[in-house]
Amino acid sequence: MDEVPHFRKADYPLMGVHADEWDGHIFLNLSERPEPLSAQLGSLMEKFRDWRMQHLRLGRRIVYDVKANWKLVIQNYNECLHCPNLHPALNKLSHYLSGENELLHPTYMGGRMDLRPGVDTLSWDGTCPRAVLPGLSADDRRRVYYYAIFPNMLLSLHPDYMMTHTLWPIAPGRTINVCEWHFQPSELARDGFDPSDCVDFWDMTNKQDWHVCELSQAGIGSPAYVPGPYSNREDLLYAFDRFIVNFHERGL
Repeated sequence: MDEVPHFRKADYPLMGVHADEWDGHIFLNLSERPEPLSAQLGSLMEKFRDWRMQHLRLGRRIVYDVKANWKLVIQNYNECLHCPNLHPALNKLSHYLSGENELLHPTYMGGRMDLRPGVDTLSWDGTCPRAVLPGLSADDRRRVYYYAIFPNMLLSLHPDYMMTHTLWPIAPGRTINVCEWHFQPSELARDGFDPSDCVDFWDMTNKQDWHVCELSQAGIGSPAYVPGPYSNREDLLYAFDRFIVNFHERGL
């Protein structure tokens, strides 16, 4: 194009992308005039400050190819009535009725679950071979937080590590899910460091979740599909449904 008369590269620049950072997580926004990231995160910035996520480092990554819509993955992530049947190992460590959810926010949703007595973290046997993250309160050392930050981040905060999912919708019935485990640098540098106790535990649990998401996707795609009611403990999922419907009705 250098030889084309009257063509100037400056007239055809690459698209600008707005970027911002929250405790080590980088967010991109393609809007022309996006709101500050702080407006999207709201109280989460202070709520999770004690985890010092910016100091954690990647220890393991697994990429899942889920044959389901991204919204089914988010719904599955924010509901645990399926845990006793689908996740018996998880339910032994953290009771499915423990903890509490926040009300749906326009930019995120989530809540916490509590560890059972005698359980130190979510791993194969509930023991914690790593140092607990510094700065956590006694209460937060007994909790695991699960938050979906719209549109495509799932954040799981444990007493000794952080797990994240990044969802990339590929098609209406397919989502690439990049799952990562982050640990303290001092733990990663320790001789014999092995995160398999929590990575393998969650790999098993994740695959159980993705399987049921794929079954749901197949059921919803059936000509005989009829929606069923939510239980009283699934108010967060109903609110998410209404949020998506209202979003599309406004033409956003």
